[in-house]
Amino acid sequence: MTIRCEIVSQDRTVFEGDVDIVVLPGADGEMGILPKHSPVLTTLKYGIIKIRRGGKEELFTVAGGVAEVQPDIVTVLADAAENIEEIDVERAEAARKRAEEALAKGVPADTDAYLAVEAALRRSNLRIDAVRRYRRGSRIPGSES
Repeated sequence: MTIRCEIVSQDRTVFEGDVDIVVLPGADGEMGILPKHSPVLTTLKYGIIKIRRGGKEELFTVAGGVAEVQPDIVTVLADAAENIEEIDVERAEAARKRAEEALAKGVPADTDAYLAVEAALRRSNLRIDAVRRYRRGSRIPGSES
């Protein structure tokens, strides 16, 4: 028995398919979703979505959003999401460096600008950490491989 899973970011469908289990980074902790789960609506925190199907695991970063769980489908509407195998580490490192430099200059007068820089830093750190922890054969400067 499987459950349908759809992960959608603001600009594309990141994943769509039938899976054995979905593990979500819910606002109150990790949630394991199996087929025939009770209906739930939850917010998502920055973290990793784990999907298992046929003995294989796929991992996705998610930078906030919401998940709707129904007995036969899990729908994730993510602020940002991507498969960790697709993460461009150099781009993530550059984004982290830009965000750190912007924050080092001091708090921007515009609160929205500060929050945007802070969110960019959190996203880039999530992406880099996900690759370090989960991508096989990755070589990242500063990681203990």
